[in-house]
Amino acid sequence: QVQLVESGGGLVQAGGSLRLFCAASGGTFSDYAMAWFRQAPGKEREFVAAISWSGEDTYYIDSKKDRFTISRDNAKNTVYLQMNSLKPEDTAVYYCAAKKGGYYSDYGAYAYWGQGTQVTVSS
Repeated sequence: QVQLVESGGGLVQAGGSLRLFCAASGGTFSDYAMAWFRQAPGKEREFVAAISWSGEDTYYIDSKKDRFTISRDNAKNTVYLQMNSLKPEDTAVYYCAAKKGGYYSDYGAYAYWGQGTQVTVSS
């Protein structure tokens, strides 16, 4: 069973950048597809990006692919989310998630979740 811990969130001005980190432990990291989701107050959890176990394949919700980049380092058991040109509407708690097999955008497909990291973008 894998445990996930996110970090890297914080307060940033609109137009700024943040890099989120998700450190995994307790399993073979390369067995897992990884994803980032986010949840704003009063809204449903939203898919942001996913990456295959090898890192060769990535998938984004269309509105994020030009500003966000997901990547992973299997040697460091870490997945990253680089976020550029941030907007106030990007404010949310960002969650890292893991599943064995292929990646999906459906949060119900992911068995393992971190506790989340808050990202706040001021206007």
